[in-house]
Amino acid sequence: MAQWLEQSIFYEIYPQSFCDSNGDGIGDIPGIIQKLDYIRDLGCNALWLNPCYLSPFGDAGYDVADYCMVAPRYGTNEDLVRLFEEAHQRGMHVLLDLVPGHTSVEHPWFKESCKAEPNPYSGRYIWSDHIWIDVAHFEGIAGSLRGLYPRDGNVAVNFFSNQPALNYGFANPTEPWQSAVDSPEALATRQAMKDVMDFWLSKGCDGFRVDMAGSLIKNDKGSVETIKLWQDMRSFLDQTYPDAALISEWGEPDKSLMGGFHMDFLLHFGPSHYMDLFRCEHPYFSREGKGDVSLFVETYRKNYQLTNGKGMICIPSGNHDMDRIRKYLDCEELKMVYVFLFSMPGVPFVYYGDEIGMRQLDLISVEGGYNRTGARTPMQWSHEKNYGFSSAEKDQLYICQDSSADAPVVSDQMAAENSLWHEIRGLAKIRKEHPALCASGEIEFVYCEPQSYPLVYLRTAGDEKILVALNPSQNPVSCECPYGLQEVLYKLGDSVSMENGKLTVPAESAGYVKIG
Repeated sequence: MAQWLEQSIFYEIYPQSFCDSNGDGIGDIPGIIQKLDYIRDLGCNALWLNPCYLSPFGDAGYDVADYCMVAPRYGTNEDLVRLFEEAHQRGMHVLLDLVPGHTSVEHPWFKESCKAEPNPYSGRYIWSDHIWIDVAHFEGIAGSLRGLYPRDGNVAVNFFSNQPALNYGFANPTEPWQSAVDSPEALATRQAMKDVMDFWLSKGCDGFRVDMAGSLIKNDKGSVETIKLWQDMRSFLDQTYPDAALISEWGEPDKSLMGGFHMDFLLHFGPSHYMDLFRCEHPYFSREGKGDVSLFVETYRKNYQLTNGKGMICIPSGNHDMDRIRKYLDCEELKMVYVFLFSMPGVPFVYYGDEIGMRQLDLISVEGGYNRTGARTPMQWSHEKNYGFSSAEKDQLYICQDSSADAPVVSDQMAAENSLWHEIRGLAKIRKEHPALCASGEIEFVYCEPQSYPLVYLRTAGDEKILVALNPSQNPVSCECPYGLQEVLYKLGDSVSMENGKLTVPAESAGYVKIG
């Protein structure tokens, strides 16, 4: 286990939209370095960078053309190494985004694999053996490329049509062109990805967030072979980089953590009920009080029981693939969201700009963003030109910005003591000071009834026991509670109280309370 994860709070950075240091309208790595002190002062001590590799940017960098070269728009490999060094000097860690499932059609591996003559890369991607044989109808494949290359075959893709799927094999090959998981070509792909990880870890990277981690091996019912693949990857890392952290985009912690990942997200896709919390018609954290947290808690309990002691389940404020949380909740409601996120087990993840309540915008697609583009707008730092993001002319910005008169900016929120930014900063400090609130502290849900408030749970580590009570609704609520309250460590709104075995949580209030 990477022990540094225990007190980590991550900040996700979409590099092209964070800080532009050279005035070309696109964020870059030197810009991120300039803002490291800001991130640390907020209370975040770890970074997750979305892909910053060489790419034609048909999918915002998730279409990789060279895993071992920083895209010139962001700087150089030397800039990225300096980011690692500067972060480490501040006691911070940096995860890169690993995209092992597919590359761009511009990747040299793919160009070689397209040749009619056999070569070392012929088996690097999933090709059928004739152009008329379709490869688009097995689990995990979104479509295929057909008739565009000299090779007689049809190649599978993983997401967009410009992202051919790398070949890690099939759990149960049924056609001659389907490689077994232990075939030379599948093992060569696996080794190539180990080489990529080794390249960046040797330069100071602290680990990876892994894109589409559960999709590498095809036709893998129950993810049995995919779990084995990641156990092999983890074993490889443990030999040389035992503190390297892995977090998966899988959404099934019972599988991913068994595979050797330290962390997995409960995400917006699948049966997580994550959307019930923040992003639906009636979010649980809205003051209207019409939400339902019970199905999320049921899902969380199930995963927690299956994975407790094996790794961490993480709940992000948002990410580059979903609408901004501010679309559904205002900044006062968001304070309650962070009271929750910063008191749950696992590691909190804050998406850049969520700490000031940046809005979701309705925008035309940029670099394959489509509906996601409105959550990827440039960071709003100040009231200077382009909100302090860039000195470029407005029409040169990577994505346009919020033009509202009341668009939130960092400088305003840092100056206002009761802002969302300051609330998050205070919560981060409290979390780090109390082991029961950190990543591996145990959790027991005390009250989480269907279509009901409050949400109450107990966090425990050693002798420390902290009761967390949240009532986002605009009405005071009460519930039975078997614990006696002692010291109030934190409160949002009015204080919770206990009388005759009944816990009362005032309207739009929350608290962390030590119990006996």
